[in-house]
Amino acid sequence: MHPYTTDMYEGMLAETVMIQGYNGDTINAYFARPLGPGPFPAVVLIPHMPGWDEWYRETTRRFAHHGYLALSPNIYYRFGHGSPDDSAVADAEGSLRFLKSLPLSNKKVGVFGTCSSGRQAFLSACRLKGFDAAVDCWGGRVIMSKEELTPSRPVSPIEYTKDLYCPLLGLFGEEDENPNPQQVQSMEQELKKYGKTYEFHMYPKAGHGFFYYDRPNYRQEQAVDGWKNLFTFLEKYLGTTP
Repeated sequence: MHPYTTDMYEGMLAETVMIQGYNGDTINAYFARPLGPGPFPAVVLIPHMPGWDEWYRETTRRFAHHGYLALSPNIYYRFGHGSPDDSAVADAEGSLRFLKSLPLSNKKVGVFGTCSSGRQAFLSACRLKGFDAAVDCWGGRVIMSKEELTPSRPVSPIEYTKDLYCPLLGLFGEEDENPNPQQVQSMEQELKKYGKTYEFHMYPKAGHGFFYYDRPNYRQEQAVDGWKNLFTFLEKYLGTTP
């Protein structure tokens, strides 16, 4: 965690901005940043289904509180051709470009996602060059059976593991069914196979979405430890606020 004392000046700006995303579309994004000269590390927060909700905007501000330029693109801004994963990856790429272009940025950018966007964070880290760290929180359908593949999702995301460009943090619950512990173990085997840098934490007595304090599946002890591991990981690969 970045050093903090109670006599320090603290300020934050949080607002909606417009960025270029998939297919050159102009989409809105929620942007939060610490006040001050920087340079700051940055994080792209890909929202989960059902989309750009209050929890993700609060989490965007949480990252800013910890010293990050935090941007959450509204990946469901438009509905069009192509799979949601394709447009989410392209929106993540637009967010990456936006953050790296800012004078306040230290040019180190991570990508974060939970549930469906955990999968999309993994995909973004595999298919885009430029991210310096990726956080997959209980991302579902990283491993897909043949029966689950569709014309819009013809490839299981795990098949892209060999192309992973940055270190990966995975946070999972033992009681989750998607991904279940066996699928997480298979992911780990693929990461080892290709010599990737990764760190996985599997939490007992936790299921899907154990960070979501507004839902019955919230697990306080596991969530607190998960956030601690998350910020330690990001500080290692993205740097800290000066």
